[in-house]
Amino acid sequence: MTDMSYLDGNMLDAPLRELFAVDLSGAMGRCENCGVVGPVGGLRVYSHAPGLVGRCPTCSQVMLRFVRSPAWARLDLRGTTFLQVPMPLDQPHPGPM
Repeated sequence: MTDMSYLDGNMLDAPLRELFAVDLSGAMGRCENCGVVGPVGGLRVYSHAPGLVGRCPTCSQVMLRFVRSPAWARLDLRGTTFLQVPMPLDQPHPGPM
């Protein structure tokens, strides 16, 4: 990969708030390639493509892709084995569905 400038993963907060009701910058995810676990806010985000690409800060593999059009939004997490989202403590757990 060539060394292109990147943005801090915290910049994903505003675009992802359109999809999720919680702040995802503190959500923890694991890189599928190297196994490192860290917050979404720690990703290296590249905006040079049509959309946003979040790369692992350790191995530089793609963990997240986010593309937004006027009619839809697409979130691709194929490079992430899990995304653990913090839930507000003031909201009761809904129980089993």
